[in-house]
Amino acid sequence: MAQEAATIKLGVVGLSVASGLVLPAARAMPQVELVAGADLNPQAVAGFQERYGARGYGSIEALCNDPDVNTVWVATPNQFHCPHVVIAAEHGKHVVTEKPFALSLEEADRMNETAERNGVHLLSGGSRSASPHVRRMREIVRSGELGRVRAMNTWAAREWMLAPRRPEELEVALGGGVAFRQAPHQIDSIRLVGGGMIRSVRGMTGQWMAPRDTAPGYYSAYMEFEDGTPAIIIYEGYGYFVASEFFEPNSLEDKMAEAAARARIRKELRAGARDEVAAKDAAVAAVHRAPAAGGSAPARSRYSSDLGLLVVSCEHGGIRQSPNGVYVYDDEGLREEPLVDEASSYSPELMELHEAITAGRPILHGGRWGEATLEVQLAMMESARERREVFLSRQVPVPDGW
Repeated sequence: MAQEAATIKLGVVGLSVASGLVLPAARAMPQVELVAGADLNPQAVAGFQERYGARGYGSIEALCNDPDVNTVWVATPNQFHCPHVVIAAEHGKHVVTEKPFALSLEEADRMNETAERNGVHLLSGGSRSASPHVRRMREIVRSGELGRVRAMNTWAAREWMLAPRRPEELEVALGGGVAFRQAPHQIDSIRLVGGGMIRSVRGMTGQWMAPRDTAPGYYSAYMEFEDGTPAIIIYEGYGYFVASEFFEPNSLEDKMAEAAARARIRKELRAGARDEVAAKDAAVAAVHRAPAAGGSAPARSRYSSDLGLLVVSCEHGGIRQSPNGVYVYDDEGLREEPLVDEASSYSPELMELHEAITAGRPILHGGRWGEATLEVQLAMMESARERREVFLSRQVPVPDGW
């Protein structure tokens, strides 16, 4: 692809909660100009325009007809990822789509084929594998200083199922539940550290908290790479226990108060006493509300994120996240390697795209990578239904240089 202008001129489609990290990251980057946003909700568009001073549209078609937009970030509900990626690519725009990449491999094929036919880049975004600490883990593994990777384990426990949810977020057919919406964080990360090529999956999902029992709130999977390396992922989203209790220095009283607040939410849900629409609308409105002068959002623990705790076991040591970066354990002991704060999430994907369209560097999280991660997700769910190991055929390696 020929070299293009040095600035990504970005349009964001879907101005709900998913855009809440994309927009500030784009605004802060000199390589990106935030040109426009689009949403079916006029209030969301108005809030976006007021905060960012960019153009607002009521449809993806209108945004894609804006000649100043050369890149579209798709942050719409999961069932629209495929059609919206196709629309943007057919308009000649580069595209970044939120996870999950698609709802089926057939959709993923259509998205990739459309992007390739139109000569535009397609990137699978929104994954914790783009975070600085996971990328540093990959660099340490590539260096060979700890020998080969021998095993990986990642475990997260959060309150995802207690947050305000629209119906499609809790319907599997529309990409709802944690196996669709959260598994890419863990799968992408272990694929990146392990080289990309997973051979097979044996998984299980669970959905056991009424009224949130229409889609999985739990999953676990054992995966084996082509070279025999095992990896285990676990995610529990019901919020009885949250992993941050192990790692954050809160008092017992604080932990008890937080658990009581989560218990109140469960009681409201079971009694049908929470207005989900109003709660979700309030969350969306907060996305476009400028922070108070001098204020900033509190730092989020690396362990209470959607990735959870990731431990990489190597021949001569191990790696995991630390409060300030990553811990490296080796035959000499332990060291911490400080890194840029995780608040830079979403900037790495935009930098991947920028370097691809200006310098021709291969994209790490390209469309075929996104399809391979989706294949693992679908295999995990298929394995849970059929109680068997599922073998994979669409895996791709980490591109050279990554």
